[in-house]
Amino acid sequence: MHKKINEGIWWMLAASFGFALMGIFVKLLSKNLGVIEITFFRNIFGAAFIATALLKVPANNKGSKPALLLFRAVIGFLAMLAWFYNIAHIPLADAMTFSRTAPIFTAVIAYFALNEKLNINGWAAIAIGFIGVIFIMKPTGLSLKTTDLLGLFSGIGAAMAYTSVKELNRYYDTRTIVFWFMFISALCSFFMIIANEYLGLKFLGEFFGETTMPYGFDWLYIILMGLCATIAQICMTKSYAATKAGLAAAVSYADIVFAVIFGAILWHTYPDFLSLFGIILVILGGVLVAKEKL
Repeated sequence: MHKKINEGIWWMLAASFGFALMGIFVKLLSKNLGVIEITFFRNIFGAAFIATALLKVPANNKGSKPALLLFRAVIGFLAMLAWFYNIAHIPLADAMTFSRTAPIFTAVIAYFALNEKLNINGWAAIAIGFIGVIFIMKPTGLSLKTTDLLGLFSGIGAAMAYTSVKELNRYYDTRTIVFWFMFISALCSFFMIIANEYLGLKFLGEFFGETTMPYGFDWLYIILMGLCATIAQICMTKSYAATKAGLAAAVSYADIVFAVIFGAILWHTYPDFLSLFGIILVILGGVLVAKEKL
């Protein structure tokens, strides 16, 4: 049992490293490509990989929840779009921390939507995480920056997607859920690109960045982004299979640590005292929430 737990920890550390690397390539690509375009390439790569796996070993699905499957895909796509926007515009560690508030929001949503129990320790952990977010945002009065609002949405949207997956797992193979998420995300990205270029919805390009053809190292970054994300997803799945979900979720916060290190090395961005304190509180809150599931 002890060996199995250790194996799960190593798989999750590998997954966290992979997701942090993916963030690097998203940030590098954002210099030349718009966020919508990056989201398209990220998902079309993953959808092709999952489709190949499904062709080799078909899924065994009960089905009957297409609306929920669509909801999970669309809300997940919007959360990813917000997350990638933040990676392009704020330090990698801050963007990663916002997205990692998802487990905290998931606990709240599951409490109200799925009637999952949450004791006083769980609520205290959620409060710690929320205080951490405030320290990262550093709001002036009642005003919040665009990146703050999108950061919150990236966490809340991902939490809504994760909560819906709990129900979808009863009816669909995991690969089916992931495939439809990536396929619909790629489709939505494609239509947003078309709307910006040909349907006169120029505000999409003005906000998310204009669509340009990748060139030179962009193609290498696109391939590496897809590879890192896919490998990280596989490692994460293996981690949850090898150890308890709460322990795996707690270890997953290592991606924030990796993001801080990568940001310092590549872009010389260092979190100030308040941001660092906020990051620590978000990690602590997330780990304590995960501990309640052990």
